Amino acid sequence: MSKLYFRYGAMNSGKSTNLLQVAHNYEERGMRVLILKPMTDTKGGDLLVSRLGVTRKADYLIHKDDNIYDLIDEWIKNNGQLHCLLVDEVQFLKAYQIDQLFMIACQLDIPVICYGLRTDFRMEGFEGSARLLLLAHSIEELKTICKCGKKAMLNGRKINGKFVFEGEQVAIESVGNIDYESLCPKCYFKYKKEAMESQD
Repeated sequence: MSKLYFRYGAMNSGKSTNLLQVAHNYEERGMRVLILKPMTDTKGGDLLVSRLGVTRKADYLIHKDDNIYDLIDEWIKNNGQLHCLLVDEVQFLKAYQIDQLFMIACQLDIPVICYGLRTDFRMEGFEGSARLLLLAHSIEELKTICKCGKKAMLNGRKINGKFVFEGEQVAIESVGNIDYESLCPKCYFKYKKEAMESQD
């Protein structure tokens, strides 16, 4: 039986780069992969964009109402064997879509490798990630560092260069002067304290 994998990490930990490398490795051996990306992630449109500058078109943009199991089952009927399914920005999928990915691995015997964030800028979980933490056969952290040199675990949201700790969960990077920075817990709480003090 194939497995469902969840590879998570803070911003800038190389998730999309790792996904593109895995796709290349499969295809170099003559195997077929499909890449999925939630429509919620508008950065790059239908492209996966790595911070190293590598891009690739997603095979499917997934809407919140799409049944991924049916989509992949139909693709196999029309095209033949699929060797791996890769999902970028998986945190934006719905919990029931994670269940569908689990079924693809278990029932269609296709490895499903998911990449995404575990928590948002408020340290709250994403729906897709929370379900993956319960169902994934394998959970792996992709590591990166804070600018202070310590291991980054959290994501800081900046608007116009200033850290913010309130707002909607989903705000795509580079849209409306929004940027993200991976932070260690110590720096996260330092910036949060500074932001709270500036509001007083």
